[in-house]
Amino acid sequence: MTPATLLSVQSVAKAYGAAPLFEDLSLTLAEGDRVGLVGPNGSGKTTLLRLLAGVEVPDAGARSLRRQARLGYVPQEPTFAPGETVEGVVTTAVRESGDPEATGPTAAALRVAMALSRAGFTEPGARVEDLSGGWRKRLAIVRELARRPDVLLLDEPTNHLDVDGILWLEAALRAETAAYLAVSHDRWFLERVAERMVELSRVHPTGLFQAAGRYSDFLVARDEALRADAAYQETLANRVRREIEWLRQGAKARSTKQQARIKEAGRLMDELAAARGRAAGARAEVDFAASGRPTRRLLVARGLALSRGGRPIVRALDLVLGPGTRVGLIGPNGSGKTTVLRLLDGRLAPDAGEIARAAGLRIAHFDQHRAGLDEAAPLRRALAPESDSVIYQGRALHVAAWAKRFLFRPEQLSLPVSRLSGGERARVHLARLMLEPADLLLLDEPTNDLDIPTLEVLEESLAEFAGAVMLVTHDRFLLDRAATAILALDGAGGAEWFADTAQWEAARREAARPVRVVASPARAAAPRERPGIKRLSYTERREWDGMEAAIEAAEAALAASRGALDDPEVASDSAALAARYAAVEVARAQVDALYARWAELEGKQRGAEPREGN
Repeated sequence: MTPATLLSVQSVAKAYGAAPLFEDLSLTLAEGDRVGLVGPNGSGKTTLLRLLAGVEVPDAGARSLRRQARLGYVPQEPTFAPGETVEGVVTTAVRESGDPEATGPTAAALRVAMALSRAGFTEPGARVEDLSGGWRKRLAIVRELARRPDVLLLDEPTNHLDVDGILWLEAALRAETAAYLAVSHDRWFLERVAERMVELSRVHPTGLFQAAGRYSDFLVARDEALRADAAYQETLANRVRREIEWLRQGAKARSTKQQARIKEAGRLMDELAAARGRAAGARAEVDFAASGRPTRRLLVARGLALSRGGRPIVRALDLVLGPGTRVGLIGPNGSGKTTVLRLLDGRLAPDAGEIARAAGLRIAHFDQHRAGLDEAAPLRRALAPESDSVIYQGRALHVAAWAKRFLFRPEQLSLPVSRLSGGERARVHLARLMLEPADLLLLDEPTNDLDIPTLEVLEESLAEFAGAVMLVTHDRFLLDRAATAILALDGAGGAEWFADTAQWEAARREAARPVRVVASPARAAAPRERPGIKRLSYTERREWDGMEAAIEAAEAALAASRGALDDPEVASDSAALAARYAAVEVARAQVDALYARWAELEGKQRGAEPREGN
């Protein structure tokens, strides 16, 4: 049975000024859809999402939302009312959702408590303005999830989230029953949450390309489609060449047949020009210049320690950076990643330890806040501060040619920096950085607002850079492609090295388990007879002997915590409900952990028992 349609746009068009973003575009979301939307900066992804959400009206075409369907929308930069609390934001969303399952104060309060607990909010009464950008984005997502929408639209939901937040979001979406569409440049995120991919780009004949499957499946399908389009373009070019030759032979447009052929030749030429225009697909040209120094040790840090406001950032950190070393620095928001970069470039002094830098070490720093850009200055001056040309790799380039490398049009050169988009500002900062020959690149969130084609170029440039790199980013795909090692901060002064993000994620999952949790296919009663336990240590035998009682106690605690949720005295106290719901989750995890541990010990016992015939 074909899933029922929830939301669609049919033959829509939208333009700002004379240039259309897209024309005659159609997209449908049905029940169960899990869609990822990608496309280059400026292709109209956010505009399309706003049309789907009903925030904007198309210039042509129509939007349709199934009757009584609930719609959730998370914009790139969510807003909240002044003075709101975390609990108040979600409570308002639940009450306004119209969901019959959330009617009544007790049901609504429990919905709020569950939503906040699952998202990691421990202080429901905290004011929204006191939250970091990452936690505000998380709250905006929770606000929409708590509405229990039938279809959910998310515009760059991973922006401002740290890696822990992105992993939480992935798990939340995988558990979601609603259909959703997410605009994102985070390729690992798309790989894990999308089951259908859509690309909005002028390189496709209809402006839109769709492929079933994950992001990796989409890459294969798109490559095949573009190859087929290139083959068709070559066939079309051959036909046009033949028609041009016929026209040059002096065809007379006297007969109806000849007139039709001349008209068809013109149509073929227009079609070929359009195909070649789509295939052009401009990409930014990012290429960092290394100074070429032969020094093998550019920077050596020993025993670094630093605290801020009584909180340790790093303790006893050792680090060696040389040519070809590319370290990815990750950790939760507020863990001190930017602070570590400032230690390395000398803007901060450590509380303890020392940093030895090679003589004349040249450091280029990418600031995540785009520091150094004059908002009032025109783009021309931002790209070429001294004159109308720049010196790049020993030769002079006019500012217009330099701007073209970063996908800026000549008419944009007079625009003030304040008028540029986030992605355009990032490209300006990269352009300025490329003019500085460097031994060491310190890149603090360079990927924010960059589209996937520019990210791919950045990856290639970093891989080819001859110096050393310290890279702060939440883009795990970029980290795995560009970094030679991962340094993870824990937010409490600890730092640990990993080979890649997969190893870090595995360690993170293991550390989150209260006991060694292994999935148990079924819960069976722990046996009272335990013969043949030859491989268990003394400590394990004692653990085994107490396992049955421990499981019974844990299950009793789980039952008690569940019963506490029904206490009418806390029905109107969301904070108390949140704490009790969290207690249920902890008790459930402990029961699962004990059964898993029991299965592990039983496996050891069975492995030690003699087999038949021995």
